[in-house]
Amino acid sequence: MATQPHPGVEKPNSPSVTDDKNEISRRDTPRRSRFKFRRIYLIPLALLLILGAVLLWLYFASYESTDDGQVDVHLYPVSPRISGYVIKVNVDDNQWVQQGTVLVEVDPKDYEVAVAKARADLANAEATAKSLNITVPITSVNTSSQLKSAASDVSNTTAGIVTAEKQLAAAHAQVDQAEANDVKAQDDLKRYKRLVDKQNVSEQTYDQALAAAKASTASVAAARANEDAAEQAVQQAKDRLTQAEANRSAAQTGPQQVASSNARALAAVADVQQKRANLEQAELNLQYTKIVAPVSGQVNKSVVVGLNVQPGQQLLTVVPLDEVWITANFKETQLRHMKVGQKAKIDVDSTGTTVRGHVDSISGATGPTFSLFPPENATGNYVKIVQRVPVKIVLEPGENKDHRLRPGMNVVPKVELR
Repeated sequence: MATQPHPGVEKPNSPSVTDDKNEISRRDTPRRSRFKFRRIYLIPLALLLILGAVLLWLYFASYESTDDGQVDVHLYPVSPRISGYVIKVNVDDNQWVQQGTVLVEVDPKDYEVAVAKARADLANAEATAKSLNITVPITSVNTSSQLKSAASDVSNTTAGIVTAEKQLAAAHAQVDQAEANDVKAQDDLKRYKRLVDKQNVSEQTYDQALAAAKASTASVAAARANEDAAEQAVQQAKDRLTQAEANRSAAQTGPQQVASSNARALAAVADVQQKRANLEQAELNLQYTKIVAPVSGQVNKSVVVGLNVQPGQQLLTVVPLDEVWITANFKETQLRHMKVGQKAKIDVDSTGTTVRGHVDSISGATGPTFSLFPPENATGNYVKIVQRVPVKIVLEPGENKDHRLRPGMNVVPKVELR
């Protein structure tokens, strides 16, 4: 029995179904073509966008920049080293000067007088020192001679005492002999007196005995006088010995006298050195009356003629525009790949130009650390803030030859990290 088709359902291979499929296929063909066309262009566009994003990321990752940058320089204050009256100011405000240029002149008259006095004092001290240096060898020779002479005098007076004592002993013996002779003569005179009275001897014999007695008495007196003279000679010899010993003691102080002379000579030499130092100081003070520029640069002055200045008083400020650098305050997160020596480009706000430089150094601490009142995180009021670290960027030679970069100007530095 043949199967009857269900009413309302067409056979698969019926002509009506095939025609519908062909119609649908014809309608979908342009749609697929348009999708393929879009896919062909969308893929390269996506790749191009990805490439652009990568290149853009590489570009921004290749440098670090900050708008917190300024031009810096060491300012050189100029102040006098002496006090005085300003008689001349050789520069005007904002004038360019070379190193060593005389900027201000102080009245030099007082310092010229001080130099003349110091020279006179030095000449006097040198003359004194020369005289004392001549005296030292003379004193040495004299003391040596005095010491030898005193020793010789002691020896001679000692020998003189011995001789005088011997002469005194001889005088004593003569006195004893004279007294013995006188006693004999007086006894003979008495005996002859009795014999003359008895007329046993002649008057002439008595007269001879009387003369002999008188002569013996005179001899005793002469011997005693010689004895006294010998005693005086001994005493004089002892006195001379005492004087000679005193002279020898004085002569023995000769080395101390020589040392004292040497000390005076050395003191005179030291005085010469002091006076010479005073002269050098006076000459320096005279030189300091001309105040010169310590470096080449532009001058800002606050001094006028007629001003009485004191040491350390600031009169001018020299700004060395050839030595400016850039201080860039980068965030601490920007320093991960930053190193010394990396190239940098600096956009100058005032001129609209770009100058070249390189990283010279990175500060050893963040900026707030060097402030007068650094933040104290231990108080409990801590809020984490990204800190900034000063980075010194030095300009390449010739970048500021027109001196248009001035300290304090704002700049935007860009450091090339690769």
